[in-house]
Amino acid sequence: MAKGNLFKGLRIALLLYVLAMVATGALLARARSTDWNDTLWLALYPVAAPAGSMTEGFIDTLSNADFSDIEHFLQAEARRYGVALEKTVKVHLGEVVATPPPQRPRQHSALANAYWSLKLRLWAWRAGRSQSGPAPDIRIFLVYHDPGANTELPHSVGLKSGLLGIAHLFADRRAGPGNNVVIAHELLHTLGATDKYDPETLMPVFPDGYANPEAQPLLPQKRAEIMAGRVPLNAREALMPGSLKEVVIGPATASEIRLQR
Repeated sequence: MAKGNLFKGLRIALLLYVLAMVATGALLARARSTDWNDTLWLALYPVAAPAGSMTEGFIDTLSNADFSDIEHFLQAEARRYGVALEKTVKVHLGEVVATPPPQRPRQHSALANAYWSLKLRLWAWRAGRSQSGPAPDIRIFLVYHDPGANTELPHSVGLKSGLLGIAHLFADRRAGPGNNVVIAHELLHTLGATDKYDPETLMPVFPDGYANPEAQPLLPQKRAEIMAGRVPLNAREALMPGSLKEVVIGPATASEIRLQR
């Protein structure tokens, strides 16, 4: 029994050591990520869910060009806020990750979420070690699901601590532009942006969740604010944007990620 406790203690100590090293690097990277002095390198790592399904064949068809909308969106919005950087974000499609990320806890207690966050960062660190090339500034893991077997996807997440995200996406070419909206949303979470929708109704919150809060008439809006994630049509209805061409970064989000100072 004592030996078992010793091994358990050693595993916990090793986990804490690894996370401390990761956290130190993350603090330095986080400060640099929103100074907008240099190009951010965003690595996208595909994950098939589950392995062996049709999603693996879909992943084989992906290339950097499939995510160019994200680069163009961030570039255009940064310029709109006066950032003169020639290229704000450079996207690189990495190698497939064989092991899926740890599932979020069913109980949303602070302790359970903290433990899951630790496991996620350790999983991401291990997954990143097998990737070739220089270390990116931000990592987002793209978990692709069979659209024929799933009508609803798990909740995507972006963590400022660790500059990493998990985006749950449909393995369907027609879903590509919408998938890029999800990826961009989680990317901005890693940079410090917060959600701007009501967690109960999923409706954009006025005014920060509106692309144009000064429009007359106010509704329907024509575009979505990226961290609100939907285009409000009336007080009770909102639509998912079809692509990043229908999305803007609002002033509140721009302030959070230091585009607007």
